[in-house]
Amino acid sequence: MPREPKEPYRRGQFWLGWDRKLDGSLRSPFLAIFWYDPERGRERSTSTRTADVEQARHRLDAHYLERDRGASICPTCGQQRAVASGFLVTDAISNYQILHGQLRASSEAIAARLAHVVRYIATLPSAAVACEQVNDEWVQRFRTWLTAQPIVSTGGNHRPRSASTVENSVIQLAAVINAAHRRGDASRPAGFRPIPLKELSATPQHRATVPELAAMFRYALSRRRQSDGAGLHRFLIASVSTLARPDAAHEISTAADRGQWNSQRRVLDLNPRGRRQTKKYRATVRVPWQFAEHLDNVAGKFVPVSTVRSAWRGMAIELSLPGDGESGMKLIRRSVAQLLRDRRVPAEEIELMMGHRKLDAVTDLYAAFRPEHLSNAITALEGIIDEIECFVPGAFHRKDTGQTGSSLKLISGGVAKNG
Repeated sequence: MPREPKEPYRRGQFWLGWDRKLDGSLRSPFLAIFWYDPERGRERSTSTRTADVEQARHRLDAHYLERDRGASICPTCGQQRAVASGFLVTDAISNYQILHGQLRASSEAIAARLAHVVRYIATLPSAAVACEQVNDEWVQRFRTWLTAQPIVSTGGNHRPRSASTVENSVIQLAAVINAAHRRGDASRPAGFRPIPLKELSATPQHRATVPELAAMFRYALSRRRQSDGAGLHRFLIASVSTLARPDAAHEISTAADRGQWNSQRRVLDLNPRGRRQTKKYRATVRVPWQFAEHLDNVAGKFVPVSTVRSAWRGMAIELSLPGDGESGMKLIRRSVAQLLRDRRVPAEEIELMMGHRKLDAVTDLYAAFRPEHLSNAITALEGIIDEIECFVPGAFHRKDTGQTGSSLKLISGGVAKNG
């Protein structure tokens, strides 16, 4: 029979503890997951590879859920059995986070969306909400509640929550319940249908012209002595040069362990090493020479702050950019794409730069290193950047954009190539 340990945490037949020798000394510096194997008639264990109890708890949870086949399997005989209703939504969310959410590149977004569901359940008379109880009426009440909760920034500013943001939580809840059903915990899949996001999100129509883009650079340069202004300036440079989504632009880095920047080939991988691709695919692109010289003179992150959202809002107000969702931070991406179309750049090249089109795995590995790859798009981008420079000298080439040491080389290189 298995001994009864004094463990800090247990789930099902698994428990957490220290693996000790007969003399009581630790066999390993890491906590271990223990269980009793009836077939072998003895206790077995596997290392969590951590001495942190909280991390070890998460790994035990994952270990348990990966080996437990859900409520539909009898733990004694291993046979399929009818699933009783009543599996709680909060338990389904916890299991989903352990088995799926924490492993994805979008884990933070998934956690935030599901946190809204948990907060809503906490407002109900009883938190014991079963997966089978979540129907269209329940979801509509959740939508109404979440719509009334404004988004509060770190600076304390309030802004309304969009219908598409609300629906992302509904979509994530459906994924949770469907996953619980596949595991055999919930008796049926989600009993409601999320609203397709394309029915809720009207694509913004405003596109900035080259003079308008230049005005953005002028504003950023006027604030370059402040940290948010320097960050906004770098963000504008990266966004115009790559058409990257705002989150990808913020993550551009020249650090070797990120594996993003190949200076010799002027190739930038917008997806850092170790990050799994999501549906919003991050492309590997060639970059204009004006941006390449910036990257060659930066060690680490290119955009020096975690987000330039507040600086962007200040700029939008100062320049009287259109409201009603028309001038978010994706405006650069959409506007430059339109400018490339106006310059008759092949649609395939624009789609490849934006991540809307993917090459097969082998082609994608080598295509970016060929001189002809995205050549029309890069030539057009270099021309757009030169036009911005004509309106705002120093927009892409100036001494005090944050470079040190070789910044003079960067400026003189820009002057020489501009003629």
